[in-house]
Amino acid sequence: MKITKEFLRKIPKTDLHLHLDGSIRLSTLIALAKENDVELPAYTEKELKEQVFKEKYNNLGEYLQCFAYTGKVLQTESALERVAYELAVDNLEEGVRYIEVRFAPQLHQHKHMAISSVLKAVNRGLEEAGNEFNASKKVQSGKEIPFAYGIIVCAMRMFDYGFSEFFDALLDVHKHSERKWIFSLASQELVKASVEARDRFGIPVVGFDLAGQERGFPAEDHRFAYHLAHKNFLKKTVHAGESFGPESIFQAITELHADRIGHAVHLFSADMILDRDITDKQAYVNNLSQYIGDRRITLEVCLTSNMQTIPDIKNLKDHSFGKMKKAGLSVTFCTDNRTVSSTTVTNEIMKAVEAFDITPKELRNFVAYGFKRSFYPGTYLEKRAYVRRVLDCYEATEKKFS
Repeated sequence: MKITKEFLRKIPKTDLHLHLDGSIRLSTLIALAKENDVELPAYTEKELKEQVFKEKYNNLGEYLQCFAYTGKVLQTESALERVAYELAVDNLEEGVRYIEVRFAPQLHQHKHMAISSVLKAVNRGLEEAGNEFNASKKVQSGKEIPFAYGIIVCAMRMFDYGFSEFFDALLDVHKHSERKWIFSLASQELVKASVEARDRFGIPVVGFDLAGQERGFPAEDHRFAYHLAHKNFLKKTVHAGESFGPESIFQAITELHADRIGHAVHLFSADMILDRDITDKQAYVNNLSQYIGDRRITLEVCLTSNMQTIPDIKNLKDHSFGKMKKAGLSVTFCTDNRTVSSTTVTNEIMKAVEAFDITPKELRNFVAYGFKRSFYPGTYLEKRAYVRRVLDCYEATEKKFS
């Protein structure tokens, strides 16, 4: 069977690495900016794509500048709810049936909106889209896979004045403390608020993440927050190996108990190892890859995003996914940011199929990993039943295209 884009749109899919503020519709960004008096560099989609949301960025720092604009318009409950709703709809239209939306609630927290209000607003939007879809005749009759979702909260590796009202206040209160302890404290507070939102308000907060600049801001500084998440049965993922080497991935797994790793693009970059005590760098990389495989730690791969932010990747075939595939690792394809990277799940999978000669059997496994390694908010038995339905649907779609 030839894998086509039409086939990819029809099969049930996941997106486990999906940033809310990086996936806002440009039309909505413009509308919200006008409503809330937020200044943008331009007010047409064409001009925004030319000036801000580009096809290629010089580095990760330039890529992240896009979020300065999206973040400013997401400071009200109505804006958060609208963007979450539209994000779910956009995914549903291309056959994505399970998403885990991640964002940093503390970037939206201020004196008029607590973290619980932020999470409630995002959940309302996702829930509304899900309820509309799941009420359809196809879902009710069992012919279509129902939509499900979870929310992943992101702590920040570092921050400075101007990040948000919450972070400014925290820096003022603890201005004589060492910065890394302030960062750690903010992460711990986020865990507490997220657990409360889950347990008290029933919001499907399923995971905890660490985002932001890797270099100079090690994951281990947030180990107390991750230990707290661990104790409260929050599943864990970490942005690691995106702009730093294999050591950051090892640290995320061993110090933060990561169940999944975001990006991990430099997993095999032995030349990026900095620890002088590691004398055989290639052996270190081999052992780390083996360890990840043995423990079935899933890697959230974002091909387009990596191509945009890592200048060394000149050709998609140079992406480390090829080595991940060869090593038999658990991998799932993700968009990272649908708007900032101008992509979809279908596009990400199609790029992988074309660049790495993925067979139908391999594709089925990669799609299955997305559902099996998800932080599904239901019980274990409910998740198993959901995955079984997905696989049955996938196989039925395969037969139609064979």
